[in-house]
Amino acid sequence: MYKKAYGIIETLAPLHVGASAGEETGNLNLIFRDQFTQTGIIPGSSIRGRFRADMREYNPQKVDFWYGREAGDRDEKKQPISTTEALVKFEYASVVWLPVYCPNQPVVMVSCPLLLKRYHRITGGKDGFNIQPYMHSGVNAQKLFFNLGFINLGEKADSQLTYYKKCAGTFAQKYGFVVVNDADMSLIHDMSLYRQSRVKLKEDEKIVDDKAFFNVEALPEKTILVFPLALRRHYEEQDPNDEKKKIKKDVKWDDYTQDSGWPIAKTNPTSHNHDINAKEFYFGGLESIGFGRTEVNLHNSTEA
Repeated sequence: MYKKAYGIIETLAPLHVGASAGEETGNLNLIFRDQFTQTGIIPGSSIRGRFRADMREYNPQKVDFWYGREAGDRDEKKQPISTTEALVKFEYASVVWLPVYCPNQPVVMVSCPLLLKRYHRITGGKDGFNIQPYMHSGVNAQKLFFNLGFINLGEKADSQLTYYKKCAGTFAQKYGFVVVNDADMSLIHDMSLYRQSRVKLKEDEKIVDDKAFFNVEALPEKTILVFPLALRRHYEEQDPNDEKKKIKKDVKWDDYTQDSGWPIAKTNPTSHNHDINAKEFYFGGLESIGFGRTEVNLHNSTEA
């Protein structure tokens, strides 16, 4: 019923998707988290909204066709139009690799079996999933020291981790990769988050304006995330020769990417073979102070 694909997101700046940063006082603006690993996510609604907004700017006449009509839309005669189902579907983006500071590395890309298993399923990996905690690649040490203690590494598994490393890009390839236990991932994730305290000052004095102090957290730069998307195989169109008949037509990824204005396909030897070149998107809040810039690539889920 659906044609499957997936997207890889690489953060180029701290990414905050969660509680908004408005005029709150004494508020800690947390990011959205996965319910099992407690690692940061980008909700599917946020991804869809950004993609839709991009198409609205590039190709506004095609927005309703791909993303469906919204409630309240009206036709040329100002009459209400019924909502329609979107042809393209989005799910949430989860972490694949998270950069974590480690004094003797100095950066290690960390993940856990639960997150890698989701990546394996989304990307259509055909080999049996055999990733175990404390496997590592590119780490020249028997143990790693994080802020809260030591982790003893297990098997060096370059070949097993190759499939999962290739989405990480040129930056991450210079550093080690470590798979930790699912139970440890939440703590290590919180340890690696980018945090910033912000205040509102009084207009005439350099002091905080009546408790206008809050903190914000964000996924760090160079975090890698994955999200699935799907395309309905068919849509119905009115038969020009018969008002009572509709014609079923195929839906193609090429049509969607062309209408979305994605760059021409090109191979990137340092990462996946990209079906679509990278596009830069801003996700989440605090864009005006440098948060949220990412690079997104789309791929066929059958790609190995």
